[in-house]
Formats: sequence, structure tokens, C-alpha cells
Amino acid sequence: MNVAIGSKNPAKINAVKETFSLLEEKNMEFISVDVPSGVSTQPFSDEETLQGALNRAKNVFEKVKPDLSVGLEGGVDVTSRGLFLCNWGALIDKDGNEYIAGGARIPLPNEFLEPLKKGLELGDVMDAYAKKRNVRHREGAIGIFTNGFIDRKEMFAHIVKLLIGQYQFSKKN
Repeated sequence: MNVAIGSKNPAKINAVKETFSLLEEKNMEFISVDVPSGVSTQPFSDEETLQGALNRAKNVFEKVKPDLSVGLEGGVDVTSRGLFLCNWGALIDKDGNEYIAGGARIPLPNEFLEPLKKGLELGDVMDAYAKKRNVRHREGAIGIFTNGFIDRKEMFAHIVKLLIGQYQFSKKN
């Protein structure tokens, strides 16, 4: 079985590989391709973030023609309770069936809103806030704000488990 991942981000790639390794499937091949999300570089709502995940899964599916394709997207959402981190995933099988799932949501500091509205990406804001480099490729905002209890790879792995579970359920029924 070959699985295409619509990203070159190590946290996303490792989340997919580690989660699929839990399956009993022996011959798995993973292909990661940098494909466009078709949304803003910083998605600003659940809907836009979900669309980015779907677009990544569709774009890598069209490019590679795998058995399964996975798109993962992180974004932010402004709610009545403030700014929140959001993340979504999509899986497409070779028959064209689509599966979607969302993940953990945590509040972000309100002072992030203005830099994000001005065009900065959350990864850039996080690097400055945490005084680190490449937070988006490592622990992510979720890792910083949960004091390392959950990192970005683990957050996306949870979404991938939800996607695989839906896919397997549909194949049984």
C-alpha cells in the first residue's frame, strides 16, 4: 500500500508514518510531496483550515495516484472566547472516498491576533514568542502551550488515527 502525504513538514510526515505503522499492513510505502493547500498561508477559520487539508489530500492524490492520500492543515480560529489553534486532516482512498477529522483546540494569546491579521504565519509568531527556530517543524504551538505534554506530531497523529479509523470502518460495512 502506498500512502501519499501532501506536505514536506516533518511533524506531519512523521505523524502519518508513525500512525500507519500501527496497522498490520507489512508493505507500506510513503511519499511526501509539497503540494499547495489552495488557502491562505495562514488559514483563519475552521472552514479554511479544513479546506486546506482537503486540498492537500486531493492535490497529492492527483499528482501521485496513491492507494491513500493524506492532507493535514493547521490554522487559527477566532471565536467568542478568543483566538484558538485549530487543525484538520483529510484522507482520500483510491476510489475517491473522502474522510475528514479535526483535532485539538487550545486558546492562543490574544496578542497573536494582530500580527496574524497583518500576514504573519503562526509559525513565525511562535518562533518570536518562544525565542526558538522552526517551532512549526518541531513541537508546534500546541507543544509550547501544553508545556510539552502534546506536540505537533502527536496532535496530527491523533487526527490521522481518526481518519484511518473512519476509512477502516467504511471498508467493513
